[in-house]
Amino acid sequence: MEKAKFGVVTISDRASKGEYEDISGKYIIEYLEDVVSTPFEIVYKVIPDEQDLIEKTLIYLVDVEKCSLILTTGGTGPAPRDVTPEATENVCDKMMPGFGELMRQVSLKQVPTAILSRQTAGIRKHCLIVNLPGKPQSIKLTLDAIFPAVPYCIELAGGAYIDTYPDKVKTFRPKK
Repeated sequence: MEKAKFGVVTISDRASKGEYEDISGKYIIEYLEDVVSTPFEIVYKVIPDEQDLIEKTLIYLVDVEKCSLILTTGGTGPAPRDVTPEATENVCDKMMPGFGELMRQVSLKQVPTAILSRQTAGIRKHCLIVNLPGKPQSIKLTLDAIFPAVPYCIELAGGAYIDTYPDKVKTFRPKK
């Protein structure tokens, strides 16, 4: 079986300049290593909050690197430089609003400011792109909620077959 490829993109002006360590992107990688049971490799990027660069990075990860899943962190709030959802929408063929709805729903149980989040997801070619929140605790909460549907979504889009350790995340696929 060929290894799946996952993109992990941290979108942060300060982390991209080395002003602080990117703990969110590294947490996403640890999460994937913990829950995904099929072989995969990671393509990891840390970039500034520049819409054009975000779009180019997402396109590169799908079209050149052939990623089946891209998880971004950062740039989903209401601040002027938070442009990750706009960049994601611009490069996607289809938007998948249920992912953002579920992420906000579970986050609102923890913190009232989750309503300010503009997390979204979409499909570009064979790849699912998901915009996650910026803090590791919130990343875990939202990934735990959405990940049961992620492998089947990627499969339907024509991406790599992936599976999870059922004691960590139970992948949902309809019975055949």
